[in-house]
Amino acid sequence: MPVIRVDIAEMHVGRASADGLLSESLGSCMAVTLWDAEARVGGLLRFMLPEAGLAPDKARAAPLMFCDTGVPLLFKKAYELGATKKGLIIRVAGGAQLMDEQGKFNLGKRNYLTLRKLFWKNNIPIVAEDVGGHSGRSVQMDMNSGAVTVVTRGGERSL
Repeated sequence: MPVIRVDIAEMHVGRASADGLLSESLGSCMAVTLWDAEARVGGLLRFMLPEAGLAPDKARAAPLMFCDTGVPLLFKKAYELGATKKGLIIRVAGGAQLMDEQGKFNLGKRNYLTLRKLFWKNNIPIVAEDVGGHSGRSVQMDMNSGAVTVVTRGGERSL
């Protein structure tokens, strides 16, 4: 299947197609996938930092870099293509503690907590997740079915 790569501070949202979306080597970054089976709309966002308030100038230039500005843009684009809030299936991955095993920065954990809080406030359930730990992972989404696969050193699994 043709693959569209989604790197740090990027997203791709579209209608069902033969394409796959791929975000490789997630460390503390988070990948958020959404799929609406009825509208046949899916997308993937990869954000790097929890809150735009950490770097307002950078957030204005690259809103997809931050959870609190990137996630709303992901949903907005999906809604523009016909997705509905009640039809969305949300899966998330990432938020590892790489090169910070002492937990000094806790960036992965902060990213995940900010995401959970944002979804909780907006009454959006996360259907499946693969988060935390001390190793990276990659995420692939099939834009024809909405299926999401997580690949780690230990193998791959459906999310």
